Amino acid sequence: MSSDSDLTARARIRDAAIALFTERGIAGATIRDIAQAAGVSSGLLRHHFGSKEGLRDACDEFAMGRIAQLQMAFTESATMGGALAPDAMALQQYLIRSLMDGSPRGAAMFEQAVLHGERWLASTDLQTSDARAFVAVLGALKMGMFLMRDQLSAALGEDVGEMPGYLRMIRASLEIFSQPLLTPEQADQALKALDRLDDSWTGDERSWQMSSMSKD
Repeated sequence: MSSDSDLTARARIRDAAIALFTERGIAGATIRDIAQAAGVSSGLLRHHFGSKEGLRDACDEFAMGRIAQLQMAFTESATMGGALAPDAMALQQYLIRSLMDGSPRGAAMFEQAVLHGERWLASTDLQTSDARAFVAVLGALKMGMFLMRDQLSAALGEDVGEMPGYLRMIRASLEIFSQPLLTPEQADQALKALDRLDDSWTGDERSWQMSSMSKD
């Protein structure tokens, strides 16, 4: 994941941590294992990052920044070269694993992803009535592919966490996102139905249910 100019001890530790955190989970990767994988001492790791929590924060920051960089490059150039960069798959898998542990850091990282998404959305011509919901749901949909790695791999007959299964999964997602699944008429009807439900909601679940039933 490091470039030729980024092969410092700190970068090697970070890259080793991302790989082991992804493979074993945050709790399952020890400082000793990470240091050994990076070819450094545990003392040097602590010198650079202080603790495993500090190392994880650095990994989160690096992964989020790199993915945001690739997304912005895609937005600006409208080409998929950046999104399919060699480190993209590994960083995506790391971020999903980090989110899965349910810690406050994971929640904060998803919030940061939503903020990145809102900035990205503002730079596009996409239309939405609720920008935060748009980017949060989009992020959850994209992450779902990685959360369901085992199920997708079983359905496709190949590991989507490895090439070429990963490419097959991403190709399918591009085909899905590149064409509308609803006609304009269907989308309009669905949005109007949601508006009616929203209007019938009174804040009391029973009242909302009775109101909806009376309209049927």
